Amino acid sequence: MKRERGSMAIVLMAVVVMAAVLALGAARLGGAIVARARADAAADAAALAAADMLALGRGEQEATAAAGETSTDNEADLVSCDCAGRIATVRVELTMTGLGRVAGPARATARAEVRPPG
Repeated sequence: MKRERGSMAIVLMAVVVMAAVLALGAARLGGAIVARARADAAADAAALAAADMLALGRGEQEATAAAGETSTDNEADLVSCDCAGRIATVRVELTMTGLGRVAGPARATARAEVRPPG
């Protein structure tokens, strides 16, 4: 009869290592999903702020300034703001850190249109 003492400890250790790797992967994926959602929200808010300025007749410069301020309030950087006529299109970038290091940028674009009353 062979002695197989300790073989289950090796299998158990392999299972624990695999579970840890899967948990870290799930945490990184979850962080990326959260970063994307935050970037989407920041872009939406910035586009609405810019469209609000356009609706008030304040012009492109004030619309861009409002979009920049709103994106900053949402912890994102305004990459571009195309505020022409009645349409505001903004692009933002948000850098998230995860697990002690920078996870990378999340980017989002949003568009808001001012419609005439009636």
